Amino acid sequence: MNLLEDLKWRGIIYQQTDEEGLKNLLDNEKISLYCGTDPTADSLHIGHLVPFLTLRRFQQHGHRPIVLVGGATGMIGDPSGKSEERKLQTIEVILKNSEGIKKQLEAIFEFEGENGAVMVNNYDWTNSMNVIAFLRDVGKHIGVNYLLAKDTIASRLETGISFTEFTYTILQAMDFNHLYDHYNCKLQIGGSDQWGNITSGLELIRKMHVEETKAFGMTIPLVTKSDGTKFGKSEGGAVWLDPEKTTPYEFYQFWINTADADVVKYLKLFTFLSKEEIEALEVSVQEEPHLRKAQKALAEEMTRLIHSDEALQQAIKISQALFSGDVRSLSASEIEQGFKDVPSYTAQGEADLVELLVAAKISPSKRQAREDIGNGAVTVNGEKITDTAYVLQDADKIEGRFTIIRRGKKKYTLIKY
Repeated sequence: MNLLEDLKWRGIIYQQTDEEGLKNLLDNEKISLYCGTDPTADSLHIGHLVPFLTLRRFQQHGHRPIVLVGGATGMIGDPSGKSEERKLQTIEVILKNSEGIKKQLEAIFEFEGENGAVMVNNYDWTNSMNVIAFLRDVGKHIGVNYLLAKDTIASRLETGISFTEFTYTILQAMDFNHLYDHYNCKLQIGGSDQWGNITSGLELIRKMHVEETKAFGMTIPLVTKSDGTKFGKSEGGAVWLDPEKTTPYEFYQFWINTADADVVKYLKLFTFLSKEEIEALEVSVQEEPHLRKAQKALAEEMTRLIHSDEALQQAIKISQALFSGDVRSLSASEIEQGFKDVPSYTAQGEADLVELLVAAKISPSKRQAREDIGNGAVTVNGEKITDTAYVLQDADKIEGRFTIIRRGKKKYTLIKY
């Protein structure tokens, strides 16, 4: 399959401005293309990934990706998909967020070689423009009626939209035009909510160039779950790329818990596995779903891509330790990842196990605590304790920081020192 055929097979293409024209362009030359994101937070989440991974697919076929961080547009706020005005952020916050996002995007692309990726920030060519230049040189080319016909603007007219957000699509159009002029960028890709902004860029390029010009736009469908719930959310909220917000273990667990009904679609959208590899995993889902080969492949591919192979191996180790109960093999840093969301209690020095079970609210009373211990229902760092007089020693403190107590099969408590 050629690139566009592969994108269609994966379900990545939602809308195109000129399918035949883009096919001819890609058949005859290596192009530059771009995708952007506004730094509204200091980290991307997995909902941002598909457009950038699509950009990477183009790079694998010899094209040059331009990765844009919207330091300028982020100060305005995209009205797309929003029912009310965004809260404006300071330039200091925007620039800090931009740096965090750049590091995450650097993990996805190759920046060396003939078609090495280029990373740009639209603040660099926007911050020095004065309002007269904006109105005369850019605004003159975009009609008010044209803007009012945009869904993102029309949907806000009744509830209200400021002039600030009204002009957002023009700022993004300026980006496309700037990249067209300075990088020979001929294609913008983005999520389906970016169609209006992408076509604004094409309109501005057409109006600002006398010679025959041709640029293209492509959007990618919104990722959905088969049960109708929102993709990209876990019990703890959004699944972030920042390991401080979502640990590699939590990231791995999100993907490995993908439903059978969704896993093949996600393998196509998110991974770089071949058609043959994905089709073999699809057969496994149908014929041996209990093995969860597809989910394991998805979790491994995504964790390795976003975090590293080392982080992947650590996530697998934590998962296996929690499944087997052999938690003593984990390091303190691995315990912090794997037990991030379990109940915790801070103890002082040596502790009588019965008293600790009650103080940490693991058992409701000393009588019940003794009964739990005597029945073999309590483990300390994975080892069953049946001595009701047991006192925790330094040897029970993993790296002097943690003890993991389990009551029953699943009730874990993290004891901190």
